[in-house]
Amino acid sequence: MAARGSDSAHAANARIIDARRHPLACGFSCFKQHFARGQSFTYDLEDLGRYYRDYVELMAHFDRVLPGRIHRIHYETVVADTESEVRRLLAYCKLPFEAGCLRFYDNPRAVRTASSEQVRQPIFDEGLEHWRNYEPWLGPLKEALGSALDEYLAMAARI
Repeated sequence: MAARGSDSAHAANARIIDARRHPLACGFSCFKQHFARGQSFTYDLEDLGRYYRDYVELMAHFDRVLPGRIHRIHYETVVADTESEVRRLLAYCKLPFEAGCLRFYDNPRAVRTASSEQVRQPIFDEGLEHWRNYEPWLGPLKEALGSALDEYLAMAARI
């Protein structure tokens, strides 16, 4: 049976966006968050590491079957240069730039996600390295991430 990503006819006009954050930052952020439901894997560091690693493997599959079709966003780059990254994303999606995209925090609509408080303020960098305070306890996450951690660090060094 063919994997879903292999039939590009289904995805002919789809815009695929791969948004990533440092694996330890991402894992720790999920681990400390109490989700309402449906995210039970986030309460175990090993499960989080396997989940992230599986995601990386899935995106590698899409890269193979849909070469050049994936737009990658790195959280750390968005924090460092928000406007350029927003413009790059909108160009990929074939959408015009609107200044309001940079002022997302002014939007009064309801937000029902774990980041509901964060979306009410401008992008900030205080949380980028927060995970490092807990690194001595993130061993199970590191182990489960396996090569996905090393690959992310190598990729980040190139950007």
